[in-house]
Amino acid sequence: MEHREIWPQSRSRPTLAQVLSVGFVIALSMSAVTSRAAAVPDFPARPIRLICPFAPGGGNDIFSRSIGAAISKSVGQQVVVDNRPGANTIIAMQLVANAEPDGYTLVMASSTLSINATLYPKLPYDSVKSFAPVSLAVSTPLVVAVNASSPMKTIADLIAAAKAKPGQIMYPSAGIGNSTHLAGELLAAMARIDLNHVPYKGSLPGITEVIAGRLHVVFPTLPSAKPHLNSGRLRALAVTSSKRASSLPDVPTVAESELAGYEVSTWYGVLATGGTPRRIVMALHSEIVKALVTPEVRKAADAQGLEVVGNTPEQFAAYVQAEIGKWAKVIKTAGVKVE
Repeated sequence: MEHREIWPQSRSRPTLAQVLSVGFVIALSMSAVTSRAAAVPDFPARPIRLICPFAPGGGNDIFSRSIGAAISKSVGQQVVVDNRPGANTIIAMQLVANAEPDGYTLVMASSTLSINATLYPKLPYDSVKSFAPVSLAVSTPLVVAVNASSPMKTIADLIAAAKAKPGQIMYPSAGIGNSTHLAGELLAAMARIDLNHVPYKGSLPGITEVIAGRLHVVFPTLPSAKPHLNSGRLRALAVTSSKRASSLPDVPTVAESELAGYEVSTWYGVLATGGTPRRIVMALHSEIVKALVTPEVRKAADAQGLEVVGNTPEQFAAYVQAEIGKWAKVIKTAGVKVE
């Protein structure tokens, strides 16, 4: 595969580091604005439906239920988590896109939203216009990891090995177009190397193959990687976020190791239906920001290795746009197609 320069404007993209360092502070400092918005007398006057695009028991579901419970307690109305898995989150996103724009139907969207915008040539909604961003809630990096006995100990080692054996360094993913796939494609493009992608149905089979030594490197999310890092079966070369992960402070980032500008994070964020009135969006924003700092929600986030964000609707909208642009370049350059 030919690797062209695909990030000539990377310095102009709003990064997650900027979101993390600025967004949460700004969100919390907006008390005057959000308190006025939260004073909307008729909202919420009935239960709120929070759609989870994944099956019960997964990370998005667990986090959705924790933040839903906190909001419920605050507003005195039930927040009902409605699991609508399937079609790589498209089913859930379509439900919200087609709902009444009244703030009573929300979705705990994930980074898949940004990837799907290009991965699927035709979606039943517009990935930007069909939704009203409320707040980016949490994010977590991926980990570039190898078998504990691998001779590769740094990102530089990985790049050198791939250059020495083009196409022979194999990495698994949780499926074509998944962030665990595209993280490898982005690294390959930026480093101008060829990595051999092996898709699986889910993260665990691929991680198991790397632990067994049959594949060479893997890009799991931090929550998926942590048990195997703790047990010593995997060794982390780097994390994919722009800043070091608080739970792995001694592990460098890919950007600081070798590839400046490299950043991949998975995230959850709340979206309402496009056209939802501003006053409703801000009332929801106020409640989400308050929920994110409650002990119960922080505990649920910490248990999954999630970093709390809580930024403004405008910042979240800008971040989604930047993510769509980034993954569009990767998908088109790598020729990624869903089967």
